[in-house]
Amino acid sequence: MDKSMIIGVIGAGTMGSGIAQVAAQAGHTCFLYDTRPDSVDKALTGMAKAMDKLVEKGKFTAEEAAAIKARIKPAKDLKDLSDCVLVIEAIIEDLVVKKKLFADLEAIVGAETVLATNTSSLSVTAIAAACNKSERVIGLHFFNPAPILPLVEVVPGLQTAHGSVSASTDL
Repeated sequence: MDKSMIIGVIGAGTMGSGIAQVAAQAGHTCFLYDTRPDSVDKALTGMAKAMDKLVEKGKFTAEEAAAIKARIKPAKDLKDLSDCVLVIEAIIEDLVVKKKLFADLEAIVGAETVLATNTSSLSVTAIAAACNKSERVIGLHFFNPAPILPLVEVVPGLQTAHGSVSASTDL
């Protein structure tokens, strides 16, 4: 598996599962993690049903839908995201919780991994302050529902490196 194609999504609610689906539809392997494993199972079931409906509507062939579904993998632990080149969190809008998550992620992922927040209300700079390498933290605010609205707001923090911005924009 090509490392450049591995994306992690944290949070298996509506936003997280939608982001995972979009990543898989774009051809990326995506690991979906939530602190509640039943949420990941529910999200995978929901995405499978959504893909089946898209096949019925003629948007995808059955083979394409099966390939998309196969690219979304459940992550049982944050450590399962260690090979990701991009990790996007879509969790509760709580600065303390997000900062702890980003600090935890930084100890798990590679030095070049871009860490993204889907927040629309919290400061990317404040979240990045929890990291030793704050230049790799960026905001990627997907509009809801992500699989239907093809709009992502790219929000750099004060420290975000230009390379993180251009890589995120290209993706």
